Amino acid sequence: MNTMVPAAVNVEALKDTTLLNMGIFALFVAVTMVIVFRASRNNKTAADYYAAGRSFTGSQNGTAIAGDYLSAASFLGITGAIAINGYDGFLYSIGFLVAWLVALLLVAELLRNTGKFTMADVLSFRLRQRPVRIAAALSTLAVCFFYLLAQMAGAGSLISLLLGISDWGGQALVIIVVGALMIMYVLIGGMKGTTWVQIIKAILLIAGAGVMTAMVLAIYGFNLSSLLGSAAEAANNPAILNPGLQYGKTETSKLDFMSLGLALVLGTAALPHVLMRFYTVPTAKEARKSVVWAIWLIGLFYLFTLVLGYGAAALVGAETIKSAPGGVNSAAPLLAFHLGGPLLLGFISAVAFATILAVVAGLTITAAASFAHDIYANVIAKGKADAITEVKVARRTVLVIGVLAILGGIFANGQNVAFLVALAFAVAASANLPTIVYSLFWKKFTTQGAVWSMYGGLAAAILLITFSPVVSGAKTSMIPGANFALFPLSNPGIVSIPLAFFLGWLGTVLDKRREDPAKQAEMEVRSLTGVGAEKAVDH
Repeated sequence: MNTMVPAAVNVEALKDTTLLNMGIFALFVAVTMVIVFRASRNNKTAADYYAAGRSFTGSQNGTAIAGDYLSAASFLGITGAIAINGYDGFLYSIGFLVAWLVALLLVAELLRNTGKFTMADVLSFRLRQRPVRIAAALSTLAVCFFYLLAQMAGAGSLISLLLGISDWGGQALVIIVVGALMIMYVLIGGMKGTTWVQIIKAILLIAGAGVMTAMVLAIYGFNLSSLLGSAAEAANNPAILNPGLQYGKTETSKLDFMSLGLALVLGTAALPHVLMRFYTVPTAKEARKSVVWAIWLIGLFYLFTLVLGYGAAALVGAETIKSAPGGVNSAAPLLAFHLGGPLLLGFISAVAFATILAVVAGLTITAAASFAHDIYANVIAKGKADAITEVKVARRTVLVIGVLAILGGIFANGQNVAFLVALAFAVAASANLPTIVYSLFWKKFTTQGAVWSMYGGLAAAILLITFSPVVSGAKTSMIPGANFALFPLSNPGIVSIPLAFFLGWLGTVLDKRREDPAKQAEMEVRSLTGVGAEKAVDH
């Protein structure tokens, strides 16, 4: 079996499947829109709109978390990264999965016990409301924006492959359509509608990836060694099976790998749209169950990506993938076309679309909730805004974020989506994680420490990304013609994360003002035991 050579996938033939692909996608949109409309009937309070009335079970929420987390980066970007870079591409899968242990052990239960709707609820529990909420809202908006860039770029890549659209204008139009659909989901359905879309999408995505995995393994007699050998032979490079193909060439690339690993493992526990999902369940026990359920589903999916990535390398070929209109992100759709023709390609493409729509909807509602609940209700209105007004503000924010996401997605079109998501993880780990950990576990932590840590981590991560090869100075940069790359690493995590932890410590040590010890004691008891957490349920 090892002598199999990749069959040339006729990329032009994919254009003949356009109507079928669009038909399957339209069916998915129609079904989910009906579900969203039905879910919207119960959106009466802020708790309904932001947290789905805390009505989901641990298993339902865990499936939704998997749907939220398994983004276009997971499906399109990682499969492509493994097909091109082999073992080093699989490091994304490992990082994304291991990160859930940090979320389970450090964050999930404590966060659900302490907060109400957003990450800022936890951080401002015993710290001063105004400065902490503003900082937390800004960092939430920044992380959501980077993540939205990745999803929109994924939409552009996918459509360019399916419709054979290689011109900039056509891909921009597609990104606009995806953005408009996302805005409709969130405006109408709120968190409840978004959650059901994520549950359906998670089931479809894992099932679709499972079917493709079984088909690839069947070709090689369910012998993983035969598949790996064939992939190495097709690539004419045994190094595809070893570490170092992408991250081992120079000392800089090794540092880049360490930075990427840090960002992936520490970023998940600080992603605002993941943290917000813990509030959609009624108890902390269900929050913990959510994470365990999500770990199983996500772990299974990432095992599939190993087979799909090497399967794409063996059966489609790295050169065909690179030359396709969607570039690296086309590996999974091209493999689907090779395995099951137009029908499987149509299904997988619709699932990938669903993936993008579900994730951008989750990100958008998180960003909108953060602005409306943290900035408007608690800073501008000083806690006096009623639930109806707050939800109106959230819906208006959705429109603004939708437009910004569309513009940013057009700008980032063509980038590897797994890579863009890694940047979002780096920003989250730098701006949010140190403050969350200090707030939950360090009694002496003060408002000044929180503000220094959040602003310092956020500014460091964004500045380092701006002056990195991601933006300029390389062929794959966002602005290929320019060169102002002063920072050699593509991912800033190795610098910005320790810096944010240091600034949180330094700000606290230098702060002469102490926080209320009674509030600290109450937060400690509530976070560990859940006693009094029911007070956070009603708005």
